[in-house]
Amino acid sequence: MTQQIPSTEPELTGVRNFRDVGGLPTVDGRRVRHGVLFRSGHLAHATDEDAAFLTTLGLHTIFDFRNAADQKLEGPDVDLPGVRNVNLPLSDPADGAEFWKMVRDGDLDQLRELLDDGKAAGRMIDSYRRIIQQRTAEHSHVLHALAEDSVPVLMHCAAGKDRAGLSIAVTLLALGVEREAVVADYLESNAKHRRYKVHRSSSAASAYSPEVMELLSPLFDARVEYLQAAFDTLEETWGDVDTYLEQGLKVTPQTRTRLRERLLD
Repeated sequence: MTQQIPSTEPELTGVRNFRDVGGLPTVDGRRVRHGVLFRSGHLAHATDEDAAFLTTLGLHTIFDFRNAADQKLEGPDVDLPGVRNVNLPLSDPADGAEFWKMVRDGDLDQLRELLDDGKAAGRMIDSYRRIIQQRTAEHSHVLHALAEDSVPVLMHCAAGKDRAGLSIAVTLLALGVEREAVVADYLESNAKHRRYKVHRSSSAASAYSPEVMELLSPLFDARVEYLQAAFDTLEETWGDVDTYLEQGLKVTPQTRTRLRERLLD
């Protein structure tokens, strides 16, 4: 499968963390089809060349999981002709706006108070748990849309790591993708060329000092313990993936069969 990487992973200038999720193996020996399931960071800064490439993918739908605070910060996605853009926020704007203002503007003492001693990683774990517990309607919407018509699809949030990462993970679990492959795809967001660029209000060196960057890193890392917290929450709440899908997301076995027909080789 490695030979396909150049064609499925172009160098995009204004879009971070883009990739085709095709090729991942399922527990019953099938693979996710190439060219049907894509993920990325936001498209607000896509160049004309980026947009031209994205247009060649034949996308039916783009799911944008950003909230109002994200969109105010980064701007709306570029319009791609003939593509349905669905905004499905997966976090509370009121929760995010003040926090991200602190990430951009806070001085070292403020950042220490907010993020030190495991608080940053703890915040991420809590967020992943809440999204699995509380955003069942949104994840249900995505899976039903994919089963019906919304393929090829691109899912993105701001960095393409957390909200998009969880939505992709839920989709892959519904397809029966091996758990190890779901984790490996999630961790791809750590590659240097994929990572969200940290923007601080001050351009002074102290604004990006090693200590500041270390305090911020848990927010911008894809960490196994974050995704594991989501899996643990799913199992603690519903018992197993099948029950989560059927009771939590109202996805019937028939809908899962349609999903697999659309997205697997």
